[in-house]
Formats: sequence, C-alpha cells, structure tokens
Amino acid sequence: MDGTLVDTEPLWGIATYELSEYMGRRIPPEVREETVGGSFENTVGILSRYTGYQLDDARVNHLRTIMHTRMAQLMGEGVALNPGVGDVLAALRERGVPMYVATNTPHVLADPCIAGIGAHYFVDILSGEDVAQAKPAPDMYVEAARRAGAAPRDCLVFEDSWTGMSAAAAAGCAVLGLAETVPEGVLKFDPTDFVGAKADDIADWFARAHAMVG
Repeated sequence: MDGTLVDTEPLWGIATYELSEYMGRRIPPEVREETVGGSFENTVGILSRYTGYQLDDARVNHLRTIMHTRMAQLMGEGVALNPGVGDVLAALRERGVPMYVATNTPHVLADPCIAGIGAHYFVDILSGEDVAQAKPAPDMYVEAARRAGAAPRDCLVFEDSWTGMSAAAAAGCAVLGLAETVPEGVLKFDPTDFVGAKADDIADWFARAHAMVG
C-alpha cells in the first residue's frame, strides 16, 4: 500500500525520524532506509539499536501509540493515489480480477486510507496484524492467495520496498518490483508505465513476471 498505491512513505519518514528523536537520537537516512516497508516491531527494533533506547512491552506499546497518532495526523491532511494507479485498478476491476491489499500498516491506519482512495476496488485488506509474521516473511501473501482461492504463483504482486518484494517472492508470487534494485526472481518495473494501462498491458506484465517465478 505505502509507496505502491499511495505515496505515504515520506509521511512514515517524518514520523520515524521524530520517533527516533523521542528515543534519544535522530537516525541518519541510511538507517531510515532499513525501516522502509517493515513492520512497526522491526522499525522500533532498528531505532532501539541505533539510539540505545531500552525496550519492554510497555514502552513498545507507548511508542506504537506515538507513531500511529502522528501518522493519523499526517494522513488526515490527505493521501492521493500514485500516478497511473487508478488506471490499473480500473482495468483490473473491469475484468473482474479480485484484488487484495497486503500491507504491514495496521488496520487502524490502512482501513481509512483505503476507504479514502476506493475500498470498492478491493476484496479485502490484509495487515501484518492478520498473520503470524509480517513482511519480510511471506505469510501475508500466502494468506492473500488462499483467500483468493489461487496458488501464489498465479498472483501478481506490485511492490516497491525490498521488504515487500522479498516477502512476495518468498511466497512464490509473480512480482513487479517498482524500485531501482530488486531481489532475485522479481521483475524490475517502471511505475510510469501504469499511466493509461489497459487490461492487456497488465496481462503482459503478469506473463513476464510469472516467467521469473522459480
């Protein structure tokens, strides 16, 4: 969702930098990059190692509240679909292709975000809260395929973070990687090609990504 459907990564960046300052030390950009696409638990663990802030269950819950409150504030200022994403969603919906959102973002933030951009496009929203392990584990994509009644290799995933691409590839899905560097088995893809996309274009993307599934 974040960075793929909508450009919320800059907002997560603001909130993550602020949280690191609260924990005692502002992280540099390269440490922030390690948190992109990860779960909150992964993020706060990275921040803890960098800042020296000691964690326990109560502190993790407190930090989560701070992060979610700040993100709700930032997202409340407005979130729009990335360029061309509306074209892709419309083309897939017209063909009756079931679509799912798979995001590490908790439901308290993901659900209103998706509602704002068009919940009618999607069958369901899966959060990291819904599976045993969030991304980079493959659980979320395995579960999405199960709910769709399809084998993972017959599912096309759009991902922009290394964490998400790795998770989808590990699940055995066909993956379009919307990034400069992609893991093995992922088709590197230019998201500017979303603009004006038709169903036949998406079928071609799937065929190319599917050919890379091990």
